[in-house]
Amino acid sequence: MKSPARKHFEQVTAAKAAGAATPGEQQQGEQYELHARALYEARRTLKAIKSIQGKVEKKCELLPDFLPYINGVLSEGKGAKDDVLMTLMVWCIDVGDYEKALEIGAYAVKHNIETPDQYDRDTVSILAEEIADGVKSALEKESVDADALANVMARCVAIVGDADMHDQIKAKVHKSYGYALRAAENAEGALAQLKRALELNEKIGVKQDIQRLESQLKKQGEQATA
Repeated sequence: MKSPARKHFEQVTAAKAAGAATPGEQQQGEQYELHARALYEARRTLKAIKSIQGKVEKKCELLPDFLPYINGVLSEGKGAKDDVLMTLMVWCIDVGDYEKALEIGAYAVKHNIETPDQYDRDTVSILAEEIADGVKSALEKESVDADALANVMARCVAIVGDADMHDQIKAKVHKSYGYALRAAENAEGALAQLKRALELNEKIGVKQDIQRLESQLKKQGEQATA
């Protein structure tokens, strides 16, 4: 485990190098090189693990060592190409740390930073689809914080909403946002999001959800005027 002093040093030096980098050019510096090597070794370790859950648990174990670097780049970065940072964005989604993933994603979208070649989708598509899928799965668990997940989806929409991506992915985002709002007992907001999802992809599978919400809101309106 790294000492607080070591973490502080890594964050400060990563921030300095990121602040001095040229936008769009390859990130350089001691911390980038060190963390690129550490990430290479981590990926070798993960490759040897067959279980998906086992891979997630290992990423949870490994991620804290990379956080000082992440925070340093995000604090002072100017938009240099950074495969370490973008790989860790995907890791954060994988382990359910959506807040940190969105923090990285917002920085990447702002500076047009793409994911490494091993990922077959662009940054906004990965961010949108993987978070939408993760939130949808999280909503199916017991004792879920629906308000927090609705906030995650609201931030996701704010970051990727205007970006060019396939309508099917956009529909997934609005569907997950709608489900999160429904779980948070915001029926009107949920209905608007699910209708938007249906507009984007008529096969998204929300027609019955829309009908139930419309019926619920109609009953609430009748009760309010009774």
